[in-house]
Amino acid sequence: MPCEGQMRIAVLGATFETENMGVSALTAGTIKCILSQHPSAVISLLDYAKKPLVYTLRLDGRDVSVPLVNMRFSKRFFQPNNIALLLLLAVLLKLMPIRKVRGWVLARNECLRHITEATLIASIAGGDSFSDIYGIARLLYVGLPQLLVLFLGKPLLLLPQTVGPFRGHFSRMIARYILRRALRVYTRDYRSLKDVEALLGSSLDQDRYKFCYDVGFVLDSIGPSHQEVVGLAVDKQRRSPLVGLNISGLLFMGGYTRNNAFGLRDDYRVLVTSLIDRLISKKGANVLIVPHVFGMQPDSESDSVVCEQLFATLEKKYEGRLGLVRGTYNQSEIKYWIGQCDFFVGSRMHACIAAISQLVPAVCIAYSDKFSGVMETIGIESMVADARRLSASEILQMVEESFEHRAITRQILERKIPQVKTAVLNLFSDVLGETERSVCGENPGASSSIALRN
Repeated sequence: MPCEGQMRIAVLGATFETENMGVSALTAGTIKCILSQHPSAVISLLDYAKKPLVYTLRLDGRDVSVPLVNMRFSKRFFQPNNIALLLLLAVLLKLMPIRKVRGWVLARNECLRHITEATLIASIAGGDSFSDIYGIARLLYVGLPQLLVLFLGKPLLLLPQTVGPFRGHFSRMIARYILRRALRVYTRDYRSLKDVEALLGSSLDQDRYKFCYDVGFVLDSIGPSHQEVVGLAVDKQRRSPLVGLNISGLLFMGGYTRNNAFGLRDDYRVLVTSLIDRLISKKGANVLIVPHVFGMQPDSESDSVVCEQLFATLEKKYEGRLGLVRGTYNQSEIKYWIGQCDFFVGSRMHACIAAISQLVPAVCIAYSDKFSGVMETIGIESMVADARRLSASEILQMVEESFEHRAITRQILERKIPQVKTAVLNLFSDVLGETERSVCGENPGASSSIALRN
């Protein structure tokens, strides 16, 4: 096979099998970044799922097939793709590097074979799950596949993400092991880079630990084939400015514990109701409610459920001024709806990224540090309203002021966003060049370099 067809990249911690369009945006953005540098690359997803699948993604006018190679995270240890069994086999192969044994095991285990045949494994860990702030179980969920890759001796790239914090001793031990052996580590904010530096100390190699913007910035916006907006007309001939409002089902239900898990200062439900009233009654805007996590399970963190509930409650009061994006859309289609707005307020970070990447000024209602960290890289950290620190009245005032100065913010975005997108699309240029030289034999030292780093 010619070298041109041998670049195989598997992506960890990314999937389209989710109702969270933030995760899907990261997945599609990663694929776009890879193909921008290596159009013929064979890309696959390596993630937890019950069965293998093949996705078809529309990118730059062409359809791209991306298979999902599924692992399992379950108590059924002897499933051939159970992550615990895979780790055990990888350790045994590492301890007994006998070619015939290795060949016999790989011939009978598709998941291990897929990893060993890959040129590079890239991990994004859902954007912010390489941390223990969501609990040790979540860290193990995303960390074990990365350990598997390293045990098999394959180069591991950590894509731009929020890394840390790691509060527990065991968590820090896992993180250090992975970070020290990764081929390269990218963080999507400068704070994470400092956290990595504090964790690794004197062992930090500046050439391997770098910053890059979130890959969601390059996600394509695609007009949906079906369009269902109820309550108001969305068109460019409107007289009143259109404000998009993303309401988080996670915050609406009080976080995972349902008891204000993120420590917000005021009631989030009251806040979003007040926001709608302030924008319509005081600012003369029309408001379009935009979910970013779909699903209609009433006990889930779905945005769709609470958006429907809120719209039903307020529809008559603001008749003709309040609308709702109804239905289910993919990551690019929901970005299209966000791009129709003149101003945006969001509680899901990638809903806000979808806005500012289309030059729509956005205020982020934050519940974690990842919001301010990412927005700081764009130079608009002043538009992050941290609901853990600000009262509802302070957030309302901040949204009002940002709405009034939206033209100035748009000018900032017009200068900054093209640079951001260029940097993101060049993300894989150095890494792919290094791994491709290793595969093609152009640089005999590259292979040993990768091996030594692991």
